[in-house]
Amino acid sequence: MPPLPATIDDLQTALAGQRYMAERSLTTAIFLALKLGKPLFLEGEAGVGKTEAAKVLAALLKRPLIRLQCYEGLDINTAVYEWNYARQLLHIRLLEAQGKAREAEALENIFGPDFLLKRPLLLALESTPAGPPVLLIDELDRADAEFEAFLLEILSDFQITIPEIGVIRAAAPPVVVITSNRTREIHDALKRRCLYHWIDYPSFEREMEIVLARAPHAPEALARQVVRFAQALRQEELYKAPGVAETLDWIAALVALDQHSLSEAVIADTLGVLLKYQDDIGYVRGGRIPPLLLQARG
Repeated sequence: MPPLPATIDDLQTALAGQRYMAERSLTTAIFLALKLGKPLFLEGEAGVGKTEAAKVLAALLKRPLIRLQCYEGLDINTAVYEWNYARQLLHIRLLEAQGKAREAEALENIFGPDFLLKRPLLLALESTPAGPPVLLIDELDRADAEFEAFLLEILSDFQITIPEIGVIRAAAPPVVVITSNRTREIHDALKRRCLYHWIDYPSFEREMEIVLARAPHAPEALARQVVRFAQALRQEELYKAPGVAETLDWIAALVALDQHSLSEAVIADTLGVLLKYQDDIGYVRGGRIPPLLLQARG
């Protein structure tokens, strides 16, 4: 298991080595989360690198990544654990065939570890040879507010209570990263258990670093135009502005089309890579491409 970076500068260098160009404030938040053993709560617009931070951290620490993707209706059976009912039923039938179905001890065994299906939150409490895993609780704001109550015990004490078994504790706490796109507010009780950081859209210089790191084969002149165009587009009245993820998708698409510079035609043809709502695409195609292209060309 590799040691944790000794300083913030070391961590920033290590993240850059994984092609993740983090602002120093974000690097500081990650560093403190690792040093203090506290969950890290990341908020920001979609596509700014919240989920990627957890993935890169797992790669950097050489630990398994356990991801819980949140959605409306997420419950304990999907997130924490459930019993293998089919296997339990087969076991009961086997006991009946052996004439042991009335033995209390035999019946109690069906609620043992052999019949437990472990879901992400429970799996995250188990250490591996590489060390405690990195637990990514992704887009928590998509889950119901009631689901947050399931997380409080885990985030406070890194333990889960299973009525039939008892309390299961982590020998060493996992590295926890929670993300939210802020489609709703997360309860204060959960936030108090975390370190918090808001990831904003990057500056032009930072986004250029990201693009050149993630798309090293892209012509630098094209990369500059793409980043300037994306930055200008975020100032427009759009339903959903493009994130860094969309910038990277766009530069990859343009390279695939053998483009070396932006033109009105290629922008119009590929806007669906950069924007995901028809109203936004229609708005940009309705006269905004020329002035945005002018800005992109500097």
